Amino acid sequence: MSRSDTSSRVTFTRAAFSICALVASSTALLGVTAYSIAVGAEQQQAAVDSTTVKIINFTFNPKAVRVPVGTTITWTNDDDIGHTVASVGSRLFRSKTMDTEDKYSFTFTQAGTYEYRCTLHANMTGTIVVQDRTTDDKTQ
Repeated sequence: MSRSDTSSRVTFTRAAFSICALVASSTALLGVTAYSIAVGAEQQQAAVDSTTVKIINFTFNPKAVRVPVGTTITWTNDDDIGHTVASVGSRLFRSKTMDTEDKYSFTFTQAGTYEYRCTLHANMTGTIVVQDRTTDDKTQ
């Protein structure tokens, strides 16, 4: 075997080794990236699956909420007087009278627009818009 043949084999072996190392590190990086994307999506989903509406100064804040199907809304009474939360036009959800710092939660399992009010104070109203998870952001 000539010296140039040996040199060519060494160069080829080094190049093959470099390619294998590159492929291995790329595969590991892709695995980490895929894991990070999956975890990030899961955390984002968890953040979307619950929303808080505060009751303060005889108002629901925010007054209107847009959420995906499956979201749990929690109303928290931060007023110093009792309030309720009740769906309008149906008995879909209805809280007991909530004292200061009491909470009431309801999970919305179907798309639709849900009006609600405080049964003790007729001027206190709010709206929950529940959308299918497949609804395109452009339609919001």
